[in-house]
Amino acid sequence: MTSRTTGEDRKPRLRADAARNRAQILAAARTAFRELGTAAPLDEIARRAGVNIATLYRRFPDREALVQQVVIDGFNLVIEAAHQALDAAPQDPLAAVEGFLLRLVDERDTLVLPLVGGPVPATRETAELQAEIAPLLEELLAHARTQGTVRPDATHMDLITTAALACRPMPYLPTEQAAALATRHVHIFVDGLRPHGTRPLPPSPTLEELTVHLHTGPAES
Repeated sequence: MTSRTTGEDRKPRLRADAARNRAQILAAARTAFRELGTAAPLDEIARRAGVNIATLYRRFPDREALVQQVVIDGFNLVIEAAHQALDAAPQDPLAAVEGFLLRLVDERDTLVLPLVGGPVPATRETAELQAEIAPLLEELLAHARTQGTVRPDATHMDLITTAALACRPMPYLPTEQAAALATRHVHIFVDGLRPHGTRPLPPSPTLEELTVHLHTGPAES
């Protein structure tokens, strides 16, 4: 798989206890954001992480910094999964697409935002990571189109939308049942990517249109 250097790789390494606290805070934040949205009280996140509020603020000086890191972790997971799928694409591109989606389902606890809780922080780092995703997924689909295994009107937005829907929290279902339903959804979607016996797709919003919405939130009615 192609190696990548992230902003996280370039930061100084934390002591073991500090790194552990940071990981616990992020895990607690993801759980709280899933349940309560990004307005979840920071002291509640600290309590769930098993640290005091001062420790949380040492790692993340404000709510925006914590939300941003959760978003960055999610984007990095999608990028890593896309690279992994591209490595497998020459052998069986449609299976690689399915593997990409199923990996995100398996690790959906990291993909909290922007699935719930509000807009994505409009920072340079999040924008750069988000911009990496579309070309990788288009390259993945290009492999499949070349082999005639994917319908020609499918786009990266279809993969992104399906991943978001399949990974969206289902809080009233047991974890195993929610995972089983998400996996079924992915299998049905992948079968729908096959080029034979399909109907033309309706127009899709562009990534640029959706990005504006994610950064600004829903319009006032």
